[in-house]
Amino acid sequence: MTDADLRDLVARALAEDIGGGDLTSDAVVPADVHARATITQKQSGVLFGFGAAEEVFRQAGAEDFEALASEGQWREEVPARVGAANGPARALLAAERTALNLLCHLSGVATLTARYVQAIEESQAKILDTRKTTPGLRALEKAAVAAGGGYNHRLGLYDAILIKENHVALAGGLGEAVRRASGAEPERSVEVECRDLDEVAAALDAGAGWLLLDNMEAEALRRAVQLRDSTAEAHGPVATLEASGGVTLENVGEIAATGVEFISVGAITHSAPALDLSMLVAPL
Repeated sequence: MTDADLRDLVARALAEDIGGGDLTSDAVVPADVHARATITQKQSGVLFGFGAAEEVFRQAGAEDFEALASEGQWREEVPARVGAANGPARALLAAERTALNLLCHLSGVATLTARYVQAIEESQAKILDTRKTTPGLRALEKAAVAAGGGYNHRLGLYDAILIKENHVALAGGLGEAVRRASGAEPERSVEVECRDLDEVAAALDAGAGWLLLDNMEAEALRRAVQLRDSTAEAHGPVATLEASGGVTLENVGEIAATGVEFISVGAITHSAPALDLSMLVAPL
């Protein structure tokens, strides 16, 4: 996300929350009161989102923001002070909810990603994110995935080719879909979604460079790896295998042990629980 994009996102988020003004603070807090806000991490996990939080405080009228902890590192000991801001008390209160919404959500994404990464640390597989992101927050959520130790896959429809069942149906077959994609974008690797071993074989025969193995059980994944390896000489460069669908913290280790290179997990962005953080303000 560019600086301009972040400024725009924060401006819209603040406008959504503040509207015509903070009725409570304007009525209760004197305009000349200055204060210090302290953000506390109350739950173990990985922090991410200080840049977004800082922009919120800046636009709300705070005088400064200071991160008191590192992003991308697992913090076990809580509660702990992780951020602070100074400025007019009304500005700090106006920033509170928007800053915490972003910081808690993005830290939750980083934390859940880290849990998946930890669950497969004995394997060579890597955790990938997906396009199952919150509209408008994709760049920040994918940055949070990276902070948690995961890897970013497709940023959007514009930067990679992934042929799915609907594309196959509309193109007239898997082989034809791969042929068209390869002809249209010869410099890009073509990824194909495969739902069973027959489709794996067909995708390999068509020359696909990356196979997304959708909702396959562990045994089917192992057989897909074996099929890929046994046919590598006939098909040239070895295709990359990505397991996807039905992945949980309970089964991701078993999936990683099958020999796939990547495991994509939509839940790390679309279902990550917010990390528990809070903010308290004290007058100066």
